[in-house]
Amino acid sequence: MVDAIASRTSGTGDFDTAIPGLTFFRREVLAGPTVCMTEPSVVLVAQGAKRLWLGGTAYRYDADHFLLTSLDLPANSEVLEADSRKPCLGLTMKLDLRVVADLIAQGSIPPTRDRAVGACVGIGDATPTLLRPFDRLLGLLDEPDAIPALAPLIQREIHYRLLVSSQAAKLRRIALVDGQGHRIAKAIDWVKLNYAEPLRVEDLAARVQMSAPTFRQHFRQLTAMSPLQYQKWLRLNEAKRLMLNEHLDASSAAFKVGYESPSQFSREYRRLFGSPPKKDVSSLRGLAVAPTSGQ
Repeated sequence: MVDAIASRTSGTGDFDTAIPGLTFFRREVLAGPTVCMTEPSVVLVAQGAKRLWLGGTAYRYDADHFLLTSLDLPANSEVLEADSRKPCLGLTMKLDLRVVADLIAQGSIPPTRDRAVGACVGIGDATPTLLRPFDRLLGLLDEPDAIPALAPLIQREIHYRLLVSSQAAKLRRIALVDGQGHRIAKAIDWVKLNYAEPLRVEDLAARVQMSAPTFRQHFRQLTAMSPLQYQKWLRLNEAKRLMLNEHLDASSAAFKVGYESPSQFSREYRRLFGSPPKKDVSSLRGLAVAPTSGQ
């Protein structure tokens, strides 16, 4: 896997592949915690090590351990082991929760004892049984004509392997349509589409047919933050993107993402990113670094 990724990447960055939902990453320098947005995915590190921070909890993953996330989650990611001679190399494969639900519906997945109380992030052992289909998936990059026919089959097998792994419960609770986790996922989808609008937790809970207290409890369990904190994170990161990529000033970006007070925006921006908006964006432009969206 190291050779397959190293030969298709260079420098530091994230790299799309010809296989839908599969990306490579390469890091040649150590990096402290960087704000990112996870998505339902499995991450393998072929060489080096990384760490994800969510709500004060650290999740370290390396060649022996995979990272699984089953929701879109604001987090911080850092690179623990990497240099130019031995870069941190790995891959991210998006998970399709419809495939997870379909596999569960077939009745061939054994029940899990883990009730998966806590955030929808977990670390599991990168066993040979899990790595073999990934090796076959990467092998398709040398057979591009076979990708449309075979990649979906191999990716479905990977979903199965995850459903019989130690992290199965984290997938189940989100994929099952009658579960609380699935309702939280629907609420998150709504907030992502409407982050600039005023948010009343009671209305959002009603939208997904939950009481407000139950909704708050499960939302925090799964995401390690409140619904309003989640919305704030989305707003601030979109404002950062607007300032960096579309050259909006701080006040214009603040109003566009739903803030009514530029001073409140500046305070909350500094609290999240460590610097005032203007200084932070100027620094990023000097480094030619864009906000990250992956783990």
